[in-house]
Amino acid sequence: MHLRLELREHTPLWLNLALPFSAVLATLVLCSGLVALADANVIDAYSKLFLSAVSSRFNMVETFVKAAPLILTGLAVTVAFKAKFWNIGAEGQLLAGAMGAAFVGGIESLPTFSLVPLMIIFSAVCGACWALLPAVLRTRFKVDDVVTTLLLNFVIFYIMTALLDGPWKDPLSGYPDSPDIRMDAEFPILLRATRLHLGVLLSLVAAPLVWLLIRRTTLGFSISVVGENPEAAAYGGIPITRVLIYTALISGALAGLAGAGEVGGLHFQVMAGISPGYGYTGIVIAMLARLNPLGVVPAALFFAIVVTGAEAMSRATGVPVFLADVIQGTALVTMLIAQLFSTYRVRTHLSASE
Repeated sequence: MHLRLELREHTPLWLNLALPFSAVLATLVLCSGLVALADANVIDAYSKLFLSAVSSRFNMVETFVKAAPLILTGLAVTVAFKAKFWNIGAEGQLLAGAMGAAFVGGIESLPTFSLVPLMIIFSAVCGACWALLPAVLRTRFKVDDVVTTLLLNFVIFYIMTALLDGPWKDPLSGYPDSPDIRMDAEFPILLRATRLHLGVLLSLVAAPLVWLLIRRTTLGFSISVVGENPEAAAYGGIPITRVLIYTALISGALAGLAGAGEVGGLHFQVMAGISPGYGYTGIVIAMLARLNPLGVVPAALFFAIVVTGAEAMSRATGVPVFLADVIQGTALVTMLIAQLFSTYRVRTHLSASE
């Protein structure tokens, strides 16, 4: 008797819903070995990890604040991957958006009422423009988009670092940070005495809008068809190059909005560590959500809870906070394995001798 993978004719709905949960469960089981190695009780550690993030109003707000950029970068990756435009550059597009928002937010001559809207618009434009370059390279010169989007992350990071160490360096603090944006440019706070800012609301609104784009518009249909079968799309008269360009622009704009939220709602300036890897985590979130824009929100909240609760878990049990990073990486691997079973089923076959 031997096992063989057999292509499914269709995937049951219950399996599609169960796969992300099974991936998360497998991740926690695998990571429990690291908790045990730290001489901590696995149940106590995971209880602290997940319950501390919702144990108070402050922690709940912080969870949503941390989830906001993850939702937007997850949506950015989702849109791109739907068209099989392999955008690994959401991190760089976030940085481009952050710099655009900080630039507009520091212009003294702009009227007060225009600052926040212009920051949002300009951050989206900067992120879109940074994503446009690898899209053009792919469509015009057949350059691998995985390589270009990944390498452009480092290009924009070093451009930003050069600016922060040079002409954009804050003369008041002397640190390699940009000057603070105007107080009038800071995003409105939605809940008094918290950090729940306008960017969080934008991220939550973006998810259903992206879902509507993908599921209910001609462009969204074209994006899906190009991703599923580019030959059929070309035969059906869909302009593949134009669709890929539009996809890149939308994807980059979403990632750029994540940068605007970090500048306008939290840091009020650009700094070298403004993103701890939100763009890369967005890839994991998009895969965990199975490229469903609505699924990005709970996936991002899961990772935000892990990040928020990691410090409380570490203080209470001694487990290093780096467990949060291990969980993120392991979740990607388990989800990729789980997706294999959404396409194939395992069949047992008897050999002739049996």
